[in-house]
Amino acid sequence: MVDSGHPIERLAKRTLVMVSHAIERAALAAAEDGPLVVVALFQRMPYFERERAAYARIAGRAVTTVVGLVDDQPPTLPAGVHGVRLSPGEDLAREWTVLALTPRFGAVLTARDLEEVSPASATLEAGRQFDGRWRFRRDEALHELIRLRHVLADRLPPAALAGIDDTLSRARELPATPGESRAEAALRLLVRRLATGLERQDELHRQLTVARRPAAESGLAGLADESAVRRWTGMDGTTASGTLPVALVGVRVAEPANAPERLGRRSAARELQAVLQVLTGGLRPSDRVTRLAEDEFLLILPALPVDDALQVAYRLGKDLAALASTYPFVPLTGTCVVAVTRRRPLPVEEIRRALDWAVDQGVPVAALPAETTAAAAA
Repeated sequence: MVDSGHPIERLAKRTLVMVSHAIERAALAAAEDGPLVVVALFQRMPYFERERAAYARIAGRAVTTVVGLVDDQPPTLPAGVHGVRLSPGEDLAREWTVLALTPRFGAVLTARDLEEVSPASATLEAGRQFDGRWRFRRDEALHELIRLRHVLADRLPPAALAGIDDTLSRARELPATPGESRAEAALRLLVRRLATGLERQDELHRQLTVARRPAAESGLAGLADESAVRRWTGMDGTTASGTLPVALVGVRVAEPANAPERLGRRSAARELQAVLQVLTGGLRPSDRVTRLAEDEFLLILPALPVDDALQVAYRLGKDLAALASTYPFVPLTGTCVVAVTRRRPLPVEEIRRALDWAVDQGVPVAALPAETTAAAAA
């Protein structure tokens, strides 16, 4: 990401999507302003698939269209689109870049994935956080294209490089168009207002979700049913493995064999509420907990390191055991399994199988092996 002298902004994924679409629409607009180059770094293939049709059209207009992807297999791209394979470990793999340049027009967005999520977001994907900049200035796009040409030169065919070099040469010969700052100021106002409206929509959605909870679950922040977790983790939308890390803590709660008969149905319900208060008591605003079975729960903790997740697991075991000396005065045992994953969908069944093993072996806290890069991207 070139240091253009303009301040870096904290940008949510939804803002990046809006600006990216604006740049792509500008690239598709009819204009007699010389050769067009478009470069986009999409991070993962599922994100490109959503825009495949747009880039097929862009390739029909541009002299060079380049798409960068982290993908183990050579992707099938539209005719005229030059694919660049990015290694998961290189800096470009964490960049979100969209650039369009002609001799008389330019726009660029470039941002770095922070692997964090906004706590107020309605979904993990929409709330992903980036540091970056976006400008609708020709010279900004020109300098960014020079950088990308240098970084990607050995991964592009001669024809693509020739189109880039021709466009750069012509852009250097012409002064920037007066009035760019006026158009950009208007665009920034529109994007800011749209982003603010989406944030308000998220807050209203959160309040509605809380209001719809059964009375027995009131006050238990973060408690979510299976369908809510599916929506929140992006399984009903566009998501991809290999990006945002998520810590998972599976918890199985065991009580004495005669506890239901001794306590009665009403006390058993209160016992469940006490357990849920333990599970949800330390959650951050971005975290969720869901019930997988009668005695089994899953904490979903975005962007939490494995050491911190292990501390959560040990705390849960301690706090569940402490319920023996406070209400409901039942000696509960908690078995926990911890994993940090970049896979989508989340490996919930692996957590449950690991819980079976940990219970059988009498291990109070177990951790799944760290994922390899290949496993995270699978």
